[in-house]
Amino acid sequence: MTAHPTRVALCAGTFDPLTLGHVDVITRATALADRVIVGVLINPAKSPLMNLDDRVAVIAEVFAEQPTIEVRTFSGLLVDAARQWGASTVVRGVRGVHDWDYESQLAQMNRHLAPDIDTVFLAPDPARAFISSTLVREAYRFGGVVDELVPPPVARWLAERRRTLLPEARQI
Repeated sequence: MTAHPTRVALCAGTFDPLTLGHVDVITRATALADRVIVGVLINPAKSPLMNLDDRVAVIAEVFAEQPTIEVRTFSGLLVDAARQWGASTVVRGVRGVHDWDYESQLAQMNRHLAPDIDTVFLAPDPARAFISSTLVREAYRFGGVVDELVPPPVARWLAERRRTLLPEARQI
């Protein structure tokens, strides 16, 4: 009896910060593949709330008890990272129509560039469908409590960052 090849899925994004919606999609991707790589995009065009090392560290902490999930960084084309890491599937979360429009275009371009790599869309848990990193960052920057929208390691990182800000920077 021959062993089947390892199926690898790639869940990619900036994850700035990782949200419970991301966690839901990444965790569910483990049912589709033997290994799931969380690819943290290095995007010099963005001004992230969390630096790359902190994002990688908290994501690794969140999934520390799940040995089939690993965290890596990449820059450039998603399909190039997928090929380099042996991923045959890209898993993307789609919250609604706006996401669908963008993600379906991205999937078609990726299909054009790499016909051997499939994209699978997962809808998040409806209770988490409204959560986006952009909304979490914005609420956080204006003093909002976002702890119920992010996993505990992210909440701890955000709380520590807030404590290190100057007192006047915390006033809204």
